[in-house]
Amino acid sequence: MIPEPTDHDNLRGSMLMILAMAGFALEDMFIKMLAGDWPVGQILAAVGLGGATIFAVLAKMKGERIFTRSLLSSALWLRNVGEIVGTGFFVSAVAFTPLAQATAIHQATPLATTLGAAIFLKERVGWRRLSAILIGFLGVLVVIRPGTDEFSMLSLLAVGAVIGLSMRDVTTRRVPRDVTSLQVATLGFFCVLPLGLVLLAVLPEPIVAPEPMDWLYLAGALAIGPVGYYALIASVRLGEIAVIMPFRYSRLAFAVVISTVVFAEPPDRWTLIGGAVIVGSGLYALWRQAKLRREGRR
Repeated sequence: MIPEPTDHDNLRGSMLMILAMAGFALEDMFIKMLAGDWPVGQILAAVGLGGATIFAVLAKMKGERIFTRSLLSSALWLRNVGEIVGTGFFVSAVAFTPLAQATAIHQATPLATTLGAAIFLKERVGWRRLSAILIGFLGVLVVIRPGTDEFSMLSLLAVGAVIGLSMRDVTTRRVPRDVTSLQVATLGFFCVLPLGLVLLAVLPEPIVAPEPMDWLYLAGALAIGPVGYYALIASVRLGEIAVIMPFRYSRLAFAVVISTVVFAEPPDRWTLIGGAVIVGSGLYALWRQAKLRREGRR
């Protein structure tokens, strides 16, 4: 039986989540820089292989085995399916849409994860938090604006990422405790490699010979991304999903600054409004959960 997270666990999990979001925002920046030259499949293959290698080395340095029988867990492989779907869609969204817009839509992931935790992990989510989740999803519609001239089918790439990544995060809590976070991270990154190779095989874009700056961008993504990835895994495994997930919204603040300063793509009014709706919904859900805990209820 999975032990119930304590308040201290939730606090540590929340701090790790903010660290993870800062790392991911910087990783997104480097990936978008790479996307100016490389096809998405090449980016996924390089990041998957590089990230898996880094975590495998770290696991060996700690004396951990990379492959054990516990890795046959169905929960772990469901997590990897979510990783493949979510990462593939999100890297594509970062490559083909403004970073702030992709990140704003991505902020629906905590809402979808909280809903998934209620359905699949039987975590209690009352009608108030459920209402906040639904309002947050309306915020996503504000960002993508279906039915208007501003709507782009490419914005649905980020929606696909939300589905995959929420599946990943929900199933992470069911991964056996004897599977270490480094093992989870190694396998998660490794599963992205074949996705990149498949995309390179089926799409007409050729492999691009890296330029010197491309190597720097890739090194930046591989140096910062794994830190965020490990912090995310540790956060989700440590804290209660309904408590820690709203802190994923900090990624939007990081992304808005990067999108505006680095790429000269300031978010438009509707992206800011929709993002504010999503963030407000998440903050309300967090406040409601804290209130229930103070009252001794869940």
